[in-house]
Amino acid sequence: MVLSGGQDSTTCAALACRQFDAVYAVTFEYNQRHAIELESAQAVSEALALAGQEVIRLGPVLKGTSPLVSDAPVGEYDSPEQLPGGVEPTFIPGRNILFLTIAANRAYCLGCRDIFIGVCEADFAGYWDCRQLFIDAMAKALGEGIYGDPAALRIHAPLMHLSKAQTVRLSAEVLGERFEEVLEQTHTCYQGIRGGCGRCHACILRDRGFREAKIADPIWKYRKEPIKL
Repeated sequence: MVLSGGQDSTTCAALACRQFDAVYAVTFEYNQRHAIELESAQAVSEALALAGQEVIRLGPVLKGTSPLVSDAPVGEYDSPEQLPGGVEPTFIPGRNILFLTIAANRAYCLGCRDIFIGVCEADFAGYWDCRQLFIDAMAKALGEGIYGDPAALRIHAPLMHLSKAQTVRLSAEVLGERFEEVLEQTHTCYQGIRGGCGRCHACILRDRGFREAKIADPIWKYRKEPIKL
């Protein structure tokens, strides 16, 4: 399980726990801008009582102009309609390729052949590594390279074709009474603000999903200006 500490990977972790007896998480420190992501991933791992979590410290291995790994400013928007087309500036080339490769290595060592990752095409924003085509290609390449069989490894991306609102409803259904407790631990904001800045690409999409699902986001209580549905 590739666990970033975000809303989507947390939902995937909950789904994996429902499907498998033991779920192991890998979380990556890749010199990203905000340590709160790592803190959230650990809190989620503990909240879901995962069988194990490994924080893999890659350091500044991933380069790019993305504000997530540089000092470039994070884009701010007032509404979903203002989000730009094309490749979002936050894109980090090769990130999911690297993450899935290392996750496959750990899966092999653990004797399992199933990997979960929280990518979805609703978040596409020019992120070529968030498409089903990419996931299928990676599964085949890793299966061939590690097991000599392109069908040996399964990469699950259960949120791939869901809207943000559908993901929120799914998370609420899977977690039940623990929904608020667990989702409160998650972090999405590109600015690294607990509760979200409300204006970066990630916050805009998350906020819209909860609004459309007509469910209050547990992290909103940390906003300076609380959000009402």
